[in-house]
Amino acid sequence: MSYQSTSEFDRVTPDQIARARQFQAAILCDVAGRRGTMNSRIRALNPAMTVCGPAYTVEVRPGDNLMFHVALAVAKPGDVIVVDGKADTTCALFGDLMVTQAEAASLGGFVVDAASRDTASLAAGNFPIFAGGTNPCGPTKGLPGRLSIPVSVGGVAVNPGDLVVGDVDGVVVIPRNEVEGVLAAAQKKVELEAQRIKEIEEGLLVSPWLDDALRQAALPALSA
Repeated sequence: MSYQSTSEFDRVTPDQIARARQFQAAILCDVAGRRGTMNSRIRALNPAMTVCGPAYTVEVRPGDNLMFHVALAVAKPGDVIVVDGKADTTCALFGDLMVTQAEAASLGGFVVDAASRDTASLAAGNFPIFAGGTNPCGPTKGLPGRLSIPVSVGGVAVNPGDLVVGDVDGVVVIPRNEVEGVLAAAQKKVELEAQRIKEIEEGLLVSPWLDDALRQAALPALSA
């Protein structure tokens, strides 16, 4: 197997990534059918951190980061390394050294279903890190894993090249072949929400859809 070949797959386009950066993870999740959000244990190391880019997927054995290191060596600039760490937080899979390497390689960020360490320095940095916890214990580096395959991370299916977006609310994954439709729907949702905010500011405090929703739930309408 050529490790370099694991980085050869179709990705979301640079234009799609640039457009996706305009939207909160919550907006994208809503218009994607309220699907694709990772478990809330996977969160930004610093609330100001955001991530947006194509997934480079990694599967490791709990507590071992051998293949994570390989991913760092072969992933392409802009790739977000997404690691199925089996939700194990008994030791950290990465820290300062790996993040420094990732920054030098111009990678897009880490989304890791496992723990990190060197928290103070990483949280103060600019590299986007989303992890499932922290632990000072280091990993082993001797067990096989897999690269650039479909994985499950935080309860969400992730394929190589899918769009990964994260912010203070959490991480959402949009399948690559659905990205264009989701972005168009996200723009419409933002416009509708802006319209609703304007209505509230003008004094229309009851949502226009509320009466119909109450009737569908066999409840009296507010206007009754």
